[in-house]
Amino acid sequence: MPGRSNASEPVRYSIVVPLFNEKENILPLYHALLETLGALGTSFELVLVDDDSKDGSDALLRELALRDGRVTIVSLRKNSGKSAALCAGFDVALGDFIITMDGDLQHDPADIPRFTQKLEEGFDIVCGWRQRRTEGSAIGRFLGRIANWTIAKLSGVPIHDFGGGFKAYRRDLVAQTPLYGELQRFIPLFAFQRGCTICEVPLSVRNRERGASKYGFSSKVPFLFDLLTVRFLLKYLSRPMHFFGTAGLIAGLSGGAIAVGLLFRLVSGVPVFREHGPLLIFAAVLIVCGVQLFALGLVAEMLVRHFHERNHAGSLYNVIGGRHSEHEDRQHPGKEHSSLPG
Repeated sequence: MPGRSNASEPVRYSIVVPLFNEKENILPLYHALLETLGALGTSFELVLVDDDSKDGSDALLRELALRDGRVTIVSLRKNSGKSAALCAGFDVALGDFIITMDGDLQHDPADIPRFTQKLEEGFDIVCGWRQRRTEGSAIGRFLGRIANWTIAKLSGVPIHDFGGGFKAYRRDLVAQTPLYGELQRFIPLFAFQRGCTICEVPLSVRNRERGASKYGFSSKVPFLFDLLTVRFLLKYLSRPMHFFGTAGLIAGLSGGAIAVGLLFRLVSGVPVFREHGPLLIFAAVLIVCGVQLFALGLVAEMLVRHFHERNHAGSLYNVIGGRHSEHEDRQHPGKEHSSLPG
């Protein structure tokens, strides 16, 4: 029976599901979501993002959107990956809270009330924790545990499962988090850096019954590079000179120390160019690299300063009070009072 959507009614929960060649799972997922969300007794919408599927999923999704006003379909023009699909879903979602899950039915929609309960308690992000995993190979699960442990130690974020796609967020939080590559799994890290509150709920992961898995060992390799990227962004994004300057200083001092030692040997009559030619070249390379890294740090500092000067309106705090708003409106007409969560 077709569902109805009241356009004037605010949406409480948006369920964002990225899909790629999951035609066999779409209808079972749709009915399971309706059953669970209907029992919550609040407004919701389903945002189904088609990542350029080739199995006819688009026709089925369009039919669902025509039958049910609570269903919104986002179709990517080309296969762009999970991060791009989620980012598109975040842009379209209207709910106060966004819940993401995979479309292969390994995530049980019956677990959604666990997320909504924590959101209503005031948490900014709720992460699903796959405590008993049976999917994939034993090696893959072992590497996953190592990766999750490493990320938790490096970032200080107290969760056990970063790779799972079953998560819930405040919409205004994810709206300010740019996603690319495979960075969707690191949203909790960016949020934690802003002072957001994070918790976990245990999940039941089911075996895939239909279709083929889109994740294998090769999909886990870029995860390491993304981890290095996030580590750099979290620690040095606002002070890049600390990274490049330190590396440049170490390289320059090392090259200078080698050069001074070779200079003393040259003064004492040792034919440095003949006996220590490679070492002399190495010292020169270190000095040049040190200067270049230091210069790169200065350029990065200027870019960061320019960025913050142009975007100073987004503050790191919230101001509540009508007098402040009226004062700002009189002094800065047309200015939006925007702030980061936290």
